[in-house]
Order: sequence, then structure tokens, then C-alpha cells
Amino acid sequence: MEEFNDKQKPKPNIVYFLPSGDFYYQKAQDVMGRGDLGKAAIYLQRAIELSPTDAMIYLQYAVVELEQGNVEKARELLLEADRLEPRNPETVIFLAETSAGLGFLEDALYYANLYLDFDEGGEFTAEAKDILDFAHATLEKIPSEEPNVNRVYIHEQERARQLMEEGHHEQAIEIFEQIIAENPFFWSAYNNLALAYFYQGEEEQARALLREVLHGNYGNLHALCNLTVMAYYAKEDEELVYLESLLIKLHPYKFEHRFKLGATLALIGQYELAYKWLKSLYKNGFSGDGSFYFWLSHSAYFAGDEALSRKVWTQLLEVDPSKEGFEPWVHAIVQEDDLLRDVEYIQSLLQHDERSERLFGLFLLEKSPHKHEILANPTIIKVEEYTAIEKVFLAFVLGRDLEDEAVLKPLFQMVEVAEILYQRVEPMQIEDTFPFQMWFIICENALDQGYAFKNTVALAAAVEYMYQSSRAKVTKKLIAEEYHISPQTLTKYVNELIPFLPLFRP
Repeated sequence: MEEFNDKQKPKPNIVYFLPSGDFYYQKAQDVMGRGDLGKAAIYLQRAIELSPTDAMIYLQYAVVELEQGNVEKARELLLEADRLEPRNPETVIFLAETSAGLGFLEDALYYANLYLDFDEGGEFTAEAKDILDFAHATLEKIPSEEPNVNRVYIHEQERARQLMEEGHHEQAIEIFEQIIAENPFFWSAYNNLALAYFYQGEEEQARALLREVLHGNYGNLHALCNLTVMAYYAKEDEELVYLESLLIKLHPYKFEHRFKLGATLALIGQYELAYKWLKSLYKNGFSGDGSFYFWLSHSAYFAGDEALSRKVWTQLLEVDPSKEGFEPWVHAIVQEDDLLRDVEYIQSLLQHDERSERLFGLFLLEKSPHKHEILANPTIIKVEEYTAIEKVFLAFVLGRDLEDEAVLKPLFQMVEVAEILYQRVEPMQIEDTFPFQMWFIICENALDQGYAFKNTVALAAAVEYMYQSSRAKVTKKLIAEEYHISPQTLTKYVNELIPFLPLFRP
């Protein structure tokens, strides 16, 4: 009998099993019947990966998350289900329910009314009407921050706010005070007037107004947030802790209030809570100005959601390209002992009596991860007291377009020398600041005398040699080699700078 070789052996019929989204959906149904919601969620997550356009899977996954108390996650899933299959009665009624539970009362009203529009008399009609009653009753209990105000005054307030943003604080104050005199319960005018006084440096007057708001309109969120910001900038830790304890208990319903609360919490470093409020707005399609994306990106990053942080930062740069370079992940890698993180030190320089110290402060401000925080405090930089060169330097720090660059070239050269020195000590420590202080003293006198600041590398070498030689024995040859210039060139620029030191001024 002839034996079969391998080629003659019959091959078994192999059926490969490729699980689908429906397979895992059914597995989830089975374990749900046994009460294992955790395993059901795992199966439904896998089902979505395999069938990402099946609205029913998203709906079932949302139900499981709701059963586990994860209302925010459930609402996200329901929104996706509604996008894939609009006007599904179950999806819409669950959206109305979750929106009400999370405080999105306007959304709750929308989805409940939407359900009644296309399925009145349906299975969930009673639930929809209950949600409408709840949302209306809750909204009625929320104290109105504004009485009925003539639109003329509203337009006047907007004009005053515009003046305030342009720096015309005194004119804005006059308008706000007139509005309040004729509308004593127009609380937003009080809040804006308080900010105008704060920008003028009249902090006590600003706080008194905000307390007046809280006395007349208890719980006014804008007043609480503004008081918190003022306490934060004033370093009043005890008051800040108290106000922070109030803010974390708030659960605002209006989108603008959630934004205000989230931004304030992000500013004071409460990133987890800030992320919660700002992300809830983002998920609901809220599109604010650049500050919304700025604070959402920062809070997301420090709350651990780097993917969303980077996505939102891209959106921010589309509306405000000037924010490039201030990404939260860039600042996070700056060493903790880096002087650029020392807000109090930089502020002390910016408020110093000597112009050279203020110039040094502006140089550090341009690099600091806390640049926007410092600039947001109107009591730090008194522009009206700045000299012309300081105002130009500040405009440079703010990224403004500067005209007549030929005239401003000495300023740019001055900054370039400081940049070269900075690259040699980065990250800067307190002991590294002395050569910079000497350099900006030199600059103060040199600018007044029209010095051109040619050959920035040689000037940086001259500053380092002048500083080091005043404290230890160092040769010009050594410093010249480090800067790749000749000792003769170094000597030339040392001789040019020495007359600008205070000791040698006539």
C-alpha cells in the first residue's frame, strides 16, 4: 500500500475567527446581565475600536458609564452617538439627563425640548418634562447678576471697557462711576470699575468695590474671582487660601462663569479643577478668545492630559501667534532653581528705582515662564514712569513690531550682548546675575551717550573679563580664547566700556 507523503496529506479546513464590534457588544450584554459593569466597559471599549461608527455601541457604553457614576464620560459618549445617529430618542433623553446632572441647564432644556418635538407621547415623555421642570426651576433660583438695564448703559460700559483695555483708566473710571450712579444695582459695572482702579494701582479702592458687590449680590462669581486674583498678586496667602476654599465649592451653570472660574483656578495653580471646568466648555463647543485656549492648554498639561494641551495650543496659535514660545511643556522643563521662575525677584527688578535694574528685569521678563502672569499685574510695571528706552524695551518684550530699526539697532545690539552672556550661564542662578547688573549699568550710560554697541561677541567678552578680573586673577588671553577673538580686540572693547562705569563717569 502506497504511503501518503506530506503533499498528499489532506489539509484541515481552518476557519479564522476575526471578532467584530458586534461580537464584543454581545459579550458586554452578557456580562452586564451578571452585573459586571467593569468588564462590560472593557468589552464596549474594544467594540468601539472595531466598529467606531456604530452609534448603538456608544449609547450602550454611555449607559454603563452612567451606572458606574461617570457622568462626564457618559455625556461624551452620548454626544458622539448623537453625531453618528442624530435624533435617536434614547440618546437625546440621556443627553438631556446628563446635561442637567452636570449643570449644563441650557443644554438640558435643548435636548428635553428636542425629544418632545419629535417623540412627544413616546416612552420618555414624562422624563423629558421632569427635566424641563428641573432646569427651569434651577435657573429661576440662580440670582441674577444684572437687573434690567437700559441698553444705552450696556453700550457705555463696553465703551469704558475698551478704554480700559487701551490703558485710558481714568476715562474708563469716569464712565463706570456715572453708570453706577444711575444704576446702583448694575453689578458688572462695579466689577469693571474695581478692575480699572486695580490697574491704576488703587488696590484698596478696588477691593472695597468688590466687597460692596458681594454685599449686594451675594455669591457674585466675578467679584469672588477678581478678589482672588488680587490676593494672588499681592501674595496675601491667608486671604488667598480662604477665597480658594470658596471657589472650589462653586458649581456655576453659565458658560461665561465656568470660563471665569476655570481661568482663575488655573492662574492660582489649581490645575485639576481648572481643567475640569475648562474642558467641560471645550467639549461643549465653547470657543472663547485666546485666553480660553491659553488657560485650557496649561491646565490640561499640568493635570496630565498632554495630548489635549498640545491640540489646544495649536488652536491658540491660530488666533494669537504671539503666544509662541510660552507652551506649558516648554516651561515645565525649566529647572526649578532657574532664576526665571522667581517671580518675586523679577518683580523687584521691574519696580526698582534704578533704570539699569529695570532694564535687567525686562530682559529676564522676556524669558520667564511667568511672563504673562507678571504682565497681567498692573501694579508691577508703571509704563507712565518709564523712560523712552525702557518703553521701547518693553515693546520688544511684548513682541510688538518696532519701526525705524536703524535707530533702534543699539538697543538690539545691547540685548544681543546680554543673550550671549546668558547662554554661558543658562540656567541662571542668583550668583550669575552680577555680570548682567554691571552690563546694564554700562548700557544705561552708554545709551545716553549714543554708543553703537558694535561687535556683540567682543562686548560680551569684555563684560566677562571686567567682572571676573575684579574678583580673581584671570588673563585676557583665556577670556579671548573662550570667545574666539584676539586679546587685542578684547582690550579694545574693555577700554571702550570702562568709561561707562559709574566710577569713571565725569
